[in-house]
Amino acid sequence: MSAEPTPATGPTAAIEATNLGATADGPGDAAGSSPAGPAPRPLTDADATALLAAGRFGTLAAVRSTGHPHLSTVLYDWDPAERTVRVSTTAERLKARQLRRDPHASLHVQGPDVWSFAVAEGLAEVSEPTAVPGDTVGRELLALTPGFPDPADEAAFLAQAVTDRRVVVRLRVSRLYGTALDITG
Repeated sequence: MSAEPTPATGPTAAIEATNLGATADGPGDAAGSSPAGPAPRPLTDADATALLAAGRFGTLAAVRSTGHPHLSTVLYDWDPAERTVRVSTTAERLKARQLRRDPHASLHVQGPDVWSFAVAEGLAEVSEPTAVPGDTVGRELLALTPGFPDPADEAAFLAQAVTDRRVVVRLRVSRLYGTALDITG
């Protein structure tokens, strides 16, 4: 037997009503909008891909051993042709250890305003640490940078990546979604 939810009263009533597409005075219209504003618009795959491509920073969510999410702000690279997000981290960082244990992950990216976002979900793999400057993993890490005009700087980057035991997290995206609120003014 399920109990009917009790309507909110007091100061939270207007907030809850707005979250449900209504105002404190009554419901919104049948199209999902209300006097409080338009309803969220789902992003198309192309829109979500463009939002990911335009960004560089996001929040990577991994699963802790307790089942709770672990969130990390990361610098990422999105390859739409491969539908892969790449992130550089070190082998000992918590996100790398968690993703080795449970590869389920999501990357949340804020849009150009606070009214839009995209999420890339999938399974992540963590590379082995780069072991020799310029090895395959080192070159993949180098591709995540804007590049170095001076070869000495590139060599120093590759050597430091070995010292730091850098790895590449590759999130193979199986689901891409997001929403936007089309608010003007």
